[in-house]
Amino acid sequence: MIRSELLQALHNDNPELRVEEVEQVLDIFFDEIAERLAEGGRVELRGFGAFSTREREARTGRNPRTGEAVEVPAKRVPYFKAGKEIRLRLNKD
Repeated sequence: MIRSELLQALHNDNPELRVEEVEQVLDIFFDEIAERLAEGGRVELRGFGAFSTREREARTGRNPRTGEAVEVPAKRVPYFKAGKEIRLRLNKD
């Protein structure tokens, strides 16, 4: 599902809201998650999962075109762990 499909689904479930209002709510939702992660925090959505960040150490990588060694700096990357309810829905067979 892409963002526009999500907006349409939310609007269909809430016809009393204008499309612009649904979009504003979705923007706030995603902005808050991103801001919390940028601060080094964690976001937990019960039944869905938890977003957090993980540290990646600096390493030496390779340029795939030339094979030349390239230094890759340390960085934080987003991480998602699915909640129990979503894992059960995915594997209910």
